[in-house]
Formats: sequence, C-alpha cells, structure tokens
Amino acid sequence: MNKCLTTFIALFMFTSYKAQSQPDMQKIVIHFKHVANGKPLHPDSVYQNPLGETYSVKKLKYYLSNLGFNKQVNTNISLIDAFATDSIKMMLPYPAKKGTFNFQLGVDSIYNCSGAQDGVLDPLNGMFWTWNTGYINFKLEGQSDYATTKTKHFEYHIGGYTGKNKTMRQIRLPYAGTDRTTQLYILVNLDNFWKGQSDIKISTTPVINSPGAIAKSAADNFSGLFSIIQQ
Repeated sequence: MNKCLTTFIALFMFTSYKAQSQPDMQKIVIHFKHVANGKPLHPDSVYQNPLGETYSVKKLKYYLSNLGFNKQVNTNISLIDAFATDSIKMMLPYPAKKGTFNFQLGVDSIYNCSGAQDGVLDPLNGMFWTWNTGYINFKLEGQSDYATTKTKHFEYHIGGYTGKNKTMRQIRLPYAGTDRTTQLYILVNLDNFWKGQSDIKISTTPVINSPGAIAKSAADNFSGLFSIIQQ
C-alpha cells in the first residue's frame, strides 16, 4: 500500500478515536430567577426575611465557578448580577438524564492569590478587596429600618479564601431532565440567606465586610439559596 495512504489512514483513525473519546459538548443557557417571599426580586421593593425584618435590596452579586453536570465541569468563572445578568451561556458536556448539577459559589484560591485581574475578575466590578483579602464571593446590599447603621444601610460582603476563613462553597443540586438539555433554570431564594445553618439578623449584624467567623457563618447558608426549577 502506498506509504502516504497508509499514513493518512492511520492519522484518520487516530483522529476519529480521539474525537470519540472527547465528551460531546453543547451550549447550555443557565437562567437565574432571584426571588424573596416568593416574589421576583426587584430593587427597592420591600420584603420580609424569615426573622421578621423588612428590607429592600439595592445590590446582589456573586461569583460562580466550576459549573457542570456530575463530574464534568467548565472551569470558567461567571459574575451574576441579580439586576443585570440573569443568564449565562457556556459549553458543557451533554448531561445524563439525572444526577447533579454542581458549581462553586466563589472564586478559587489561586485567583485570590494572583492579585487583581481582568474580565469578570476586574476590580472595576466592585468585587475585589485587596491582594491579601482577595475577592468578595457574595455581595448583598440594601436598606432596612432594622439596621443600626446611621443611614439604615446594610451590607454583606462575604469573602475569605484561606484556612478556617474560606467562604467558597460547593453547591450540588439534584437534576432530572433529558440528555439533550439546552436550558437550565435555577431558583435563587434570598429567604434562605437570612435563615439556614446560621441566622443572619439585620438588627444585630447589619454589616459584614471582612473575612472571619461571621462571614464564614453567612457562607454556610449559601447551599440553601439554590434549587433547580424543573421544566
């Protein structure tokens, strides 16, 4: 057989095998529906948390990373803004018909150690403290008559990436759908931020803006924020 033809066939077979061994990818659109008291979250609307405190929200932003079905993940980082970015698009392996949809709320330590960066990690997004404290993983700001600050303003800037002060949290959501899902809808219920593994009371803790035990306790409530809306 012609040597060039033999080489071509071998190369074709190798390429075909390599292509088959790669996971089948597709574009997934992930939609986020932010709610409180069972109603859509809107700036300046008044809500009541499970601890009986009324409040309004001015800002809700958070980082998501390492998203994927079961063990397949996309390592990109997304910045979700409840009042601006309600969906993200990414390439993911086709999901199984059931399993878990997984992601991390927060930014991996390696990015925190690298100082300020660009894109969604650009400090201009208002989600970066300093090189030694890193990124804010979750930011919630608003107004409440229960806040003891002079302006009745509350703010929860939850961050910390080292040792016992880590506030990144792995989220695993049960998933049941089809093996050709292209749309995924996730409910983000703010009611569960205030009351979960820890109680976050505006009247006693209107401000969290540095790593530490209180920020870590607030981060423990992250897993209760999210659930998949079955279509």
